[in-house]
Amino acid sequence: MHLQVLYEDNHLIAVNKPANVLVHGDRTGDRTLADMVKSYIKDRYNKPGDVFLGVIHRLDRPASGVVVFARTSKGLERMNRLFAERQIEKVYWTITSERPDPIEGELVHFILKDKSRNVSKAFETQSRRATGARRSELSYRLLAGIGSNFLLEVKPGTGRPHQIRVQLSKAGWPIRGDLKYGARKPLADGSICLHCRKLSFIHPVKKVPVSIEAEKPAGQLWELFEGFE
Repeated sequence: MHLQVLYEDNHLIAVNKPANVLVHGDRTGDRTLADMVKSYIKDRYNKPGDVFLGVIHRLDRPASGVVVFARTSKGLERMNRLFAERQIEKVYWTITSERPDPIEGELVHFILKDKSRNVSKAFETQSRRATGARRSELSYRLLAGIGSNFLLEVKPGTGRPHQIRVQLSKAGWPIRGDLKYGARKPLADGSICLHCRKLSFIHPVKKVPVSIEAEKPAGQLWELFEGFE
């Protein structure tokens, strides 16, 4: 698989994750994006021995888009702090099967993760049924619509498990291909139409603005919006 490197310096490296690739290892034992990035660094810089690579954040396996890794412990520690303090601007693109109403707004839910089933549930309010649920916020706007396919820009204000997927589903606008959260049928390749389009932040070491953008994936539904950029 060709690794598309979007940004690289002494402390950080960012790549465009293809759908259906794990960011970090799990019980499947499948080769991960982190493995691929380590191999790239080892080959490019002729590094002997093990290559340090810090996993800062993740994207769900069936999603695609920008993923940033740390090449140094300093970069890892400081990027973790930026994520924890919500100093990273995250922009996602997604295609839903229903037109959002209103076409622009904010969603607030309380999300509870069932780790045993790897599924999240969104509640409108906190209650006994939602004990332990965490407040989750995102903003969205409709960018374009073609037939029964609607391209949305989504900016999550929090980073909960499966947040965008479960919040859009709860609102009645499930993501194309996302059977776990209400889609009526899968996509041929098993992916979902959720793509991390851009991450922006102040570089944790260099202290300069960084904006990393990933082109949308190939695929019939995404191609409906060809040239939209």
